[in-house]
Amino acid sequence: MQYDNDAKELKYKVLSKVAELCYEDRLEEKRDQVPYDIIPGPLPTFRCCIYREREIIRERVTAACGQSLPQQDDHIVGVLPAACEGCPIHRFNVTNNCQRCLAKKCAAACPFGAITVTGGGAYIDHNKCKECGRCAEACPYNAISDTMRPCLRSCPVNAITMDEYHKAAIDYSRCISCGACTAGCPFGAITDRSRMVDVIRAIRAGKKVCAIFAPAIEGHFGTADVGVLKEAIRRLGFHTVLEVSLGADATAYHEAQELKQALSRGFQMTTSCCPAFVEMIEKHFPKLTPFVSGTASPMTMAARYLKREDPDALVAFIGPCVAKKLEIKKAQDTADYVLTFEELAAMFQAKKIDIASIEVQNEQDGSLPGKNFAVSGGVSSAVETALKEENFDQPFTCVKCNGAKECKKILMMMNAGRLKENLVEGMACEGGCVAGPGGVEPVRQVMRNRQKLLASADRRGIRENLEQLHDLTHIDARRRS
Repeated sequence: MQYDNDAKELKYKVLSKVAELCYEDRLEEKRDQVPYDIIPGPLPTFRCCIYREREIIRERVTAACGQSLPQQDDHIVGVLPAACEGCPIHRFNVTNNCQRCLAKKCAAACPFGAITVTGGGAYIDHNKCKECGRCAEACPYNAISDTMRPCLRSCPVNAITMDEYHKAAIDYSRCISCGACTAGCPFGAITDRSRMVDVIRAIRAGKKVCAIFAPAIEGHFGTADVGVLKEAIRRLGFHTVLEVSLGADATAYHEAQELKQALSRGFQMTTSCCPAFVEMIEKHFPKLTPFVSGTASPMTMAARYLKREDPDALVAFIGPCVAKKLEIKKAQDTADYVLTFEELAAMFQAKKIDIASIEVQNEQDGSLPGKNFAVSGGVSSAVETALKEENFDQPFTCVKCNGAKECKKILMMMNAGRLKENLVEGMACEGGCVAGPGGVEPVRQVMRNRQKLLASADRRGIRENLEQLHDLTHIDARRRS
C-alpha cells in the first residue's frame, strides 16, 4: 500500500510494524524499537528534529496498541500531543483587498474594539480579537480572510477546542466520533485508537475469530472482488469471512417494516445504520431520539447471524468507519472488535499477503441494494426496494443527508418541526461510507473501482436473499444500547 498522503503513510507504517511484531509475538519485546526502525538515521525527515519525530511515532504506537493517549481516557479519537503544531495562525486577517474606505464597516461591526483603520488600511489587534467573524461579514470588499484551523473546520459539531498552549483538544461531550478530524488534520495529529493487537492476539491464541467486512470494501483494494478479499482475510487467520451487505439486506427489510408502521401512524423516522449520525442526534438533538429507527445496523445483523450459527465465535467488523468503534461500546449483542481498512491493509503487509496474486472465484453474500448501503442514498433506496418487493404502494418522501453538515441542517429543521419528509437518511461522511476516514483509496478511485466490480453482481432480491439463501428474516433486529 502506498499513500499519496504522508500523514496516512506514516500511520500505515506504524500499524504495519505493530501488526508484524504482534503476529511474531515480539510486540512487548520490540515495541520501544519501532521509532528507530521507522526512522533509523540521525536526520529528521518530516519535522523539526529527530527526537520529536520519534516521539510522534511512540504516540502512534500507543494508539496502534489500543492504549489511551493523554486526555483521551476511554474515548475512540485522541490527539497526538507531539504531532499537533498548535497551528500558530490568526483566523481573521486583513488582505490587500482593503480599500481604506470611509464607511469603516469592519471597525463598526467589531464589538471588541479589535479593529482600527489607518492610512495603510484596516488593522486587527489579535490580542483583542475573539474571532466572531462580524468584521469579515461586514466588509463590502471581502477584504478580511477567514483562515480556520483545519481540525476546527473539519468538525461538524464544534467539538475541537484549543488548550492553553494552542494545541488541539477534544470536547467529548460534543464529539460524535465521526473521525472527520483525523482526516482533516494535515499533520495527522488526531487519530483513532486501534483494536488490531487484540484481534491478532485472539487469532494467535486459537480463538475462533470471524471477520465481517463492510460493503464499502469493494473498490478500496483496487479491483479485488469479494471472493479475493475473503481469501486474503482468511489468510490472516480469520476462521470465517462474511460480507456485511447480507446484514444490510436484513436492516433494509426490517427498517421497511418499521417505516410502514411509522407511515400508518403519521410519524417520521430516521435511519440508524450510521453511528455518528445517531450520536449526533443523541448528543445534539435529544428530542429526536424517539424518531431514530429501532432496527440494528448491518454490522450488528451480520454479527448476530454468525453468533447464531456459533455462539462461541468472536466477530471483528472491518470497515472505513471510526464511529463503528464507538457503536460496539454502546450496542449489545454486536461485533466484538472493529478494524478499519487502514488496519486491514497493515495486517496484509505484516503477513506479506499480495492481494493481486490471489485467484479465486468471486462470491456474493448480499444483494446489490445491500452492497449500495456504502454510498449516500443507498440505505433509503434499499428500504424502498424492500417495500416494492412487498407491493407496498403507499407513497412516502425521503431526504438524504450527504455528510455531517447536511445531517445537522436537516436535524435542526426536524427539531423545529419544519421538516415535511417522512424518512431521513443520515450519513456523516460525504459520499457515504466509501468516504470514511479509515479508508485506503481516494473516493474517486474507489467509485471507479466499484463501478467495475458491482457490474458483475447478480440481481438477487432483498427478501429472496434473506428467506431462501440465508434465513435472516426472523433474526433479532432490535437496536439495543
